Amino acid sequence: MLHRMSGILLTLFLPLHFWALGHALGGTAKLESFLIWTDQPLVKASEIAVVTLLAAHLAGGLRLLMLEFLAWRDWQQRLLAAAAGITVGFGLVYLLNVV
Repeated sequence: MLHRMSGILLTLFLPLHFWALGHALGGTAKLESFLIWTDQPLVKASEIAVVTLLAAHLAGGLRLLMLEFLAWRDWQQRLLAAAAGITVGFGLVYLLNVV
């Protein structure tokens, strides 16, 4: 469920990402004003959330690939815990680099 929810939320983030990239096409002044806007605490928190969602989606996808291609079907609970640990770990590492 976490893998699917993170995928949906990342899909909702994608148009915002393209909108932000579009500011680079508008010239340096427009991009610079956008980058100043991104220094707000709410935007920084959103960045941390996006990185955590990416880590959750990556960890969940790796877990699904392992379940599909490896004979570890009895280890599902451990793989789920590992995926959650990796997700939290990536989010915390990013948080430490942003703050």
